[in-house]
Amino acid sequence: MSDKTVSFLVVDDDEVDVMAVKRAFRKAKIANPVRVAGDGIEALAMLRGEDGYDQIPKPYLILLDINMPRMNGMEFLKELRQDPEHEKAIVFVFTSAKSEEQKLEAYNHSISGYMIKSRLNEDFLKIAELLDMYWRLIEMP
Repeated sequence: MSDKTVSFLVVDDDEVDVMAVKRAFRKAKIANPVRVAGDGIEALAMLRGEDGYDQIPKPYLILLDINMPRMNGMEFLKELRQDPEHEKAIVFVFTSAKSEEQKLEAYNHSISGYMIKSRLNEDFLKIAELLDMYWRLIEMP
C-alpha cells in the first residue's frame, strides 16, 4: 500500500454515535484524520470540495448512517455511485436500521459491510480495529 494516510469520513447526524466512533478510534490508537458530515449533502460537498469545504483526499473510508435528514444514507449511496470520481469509494454502513430491505439495497450499492449500531456496544472497539486492519492490508487505488 502507498504511504498515503487513509482518511475516515463519518456520515451521521447523531453526535453521540460520532463521539463513540472517535472514542473507539482513540482506544484502538487510530490516529487517521476523521471528518464528520451530518447528512449526505454535506458529505458529498466534503468529498467534492464544494460549498467551502476542503476536499477529502484519497484514499478514504466512509462510515455511513442510513437515517439522516435532508439526504439519507441510501440517497447518498445512489449519488456517490453515479459520480465517476467517487463511484468506487469504500463504504461501511453503520446504522440502527435493521430492515432486511435496506440492507439488501445498501449491498446493491456495493458497500463493503453493514453493521447494526445496537449490536456493537462494547464490541465497537473490535470494529475500529477491523477498519484499521482493513485500510492497512487492502490495496487501495
